[in-house]
Amino acid sequence: MFKGLILGILLGMLLIAGGVYCYFSSGRAPVATSATPIPFEKTLSGMALHAYLDKLPHPEPQVPADEANLISAAKVYRDNCAGCHGLPGEPKGAIAVGMYPAPPQLFHGVGVTDDDAWESYWKVENGIRMSGMPAFKDRLTEKQIWQVSVLVKNADKIPESVKKDLAANASTPMETAIPSSKQVSPAPSSPKQTKK
Repeated sequence: MFKGLILGILLGMLLIAGGVYCYFSSGRAPVATSATPIPFEKTLSGMALHAYLDKLPHPEPQVPADEANLISAAKVYRDNCAGCHGLPGEPKGAIAVGMYPAPPQLFHGVGVTDDDAWESYWKVENGIRMSGMPAFKDRLTEKQIWQVSVLVKNADKIPESVKKDLAANASTPMETAIPSSKQVSPAPSSPKQTKK
């Protein structure tokens, strides 16, 4: 009786694992950002992220939330974050509209002002898998990451000077997503003819 129960449990687990494998390997799983999410996708990914973050140390910000740091952060944010996370008073850009999960619009009343700065620091430094959020560890300095983390923590109470700096030279969301150091080659005017 006990052996039959154990065998039934093992067989059930194998059938579930096989079913999940077949679901993904057969191309039935939604992969487009516009597709309906897999049941519990958002819940499970959020649970995993928060469980991981809860195990980490919670350091205090390494820069004060003063005007000088916030203005420095505004330039970094404008150049690296605005394409997905938006700017004050600007509508959601084409990149953000096309992403799943949708990136929070940090200056539109929804965002990370309720998160501790260390949590935003970790997310900026390391990125978040399967969310479109890249890691900036190799692109920004530790100080710049702390400055941006303090900026988004205080997004609902930044001074007008910082808002003006965020809006200064604001690019379209697509322009902010393409680094200016990389030149995109124009497409050829006519397709190449291949010999048969």
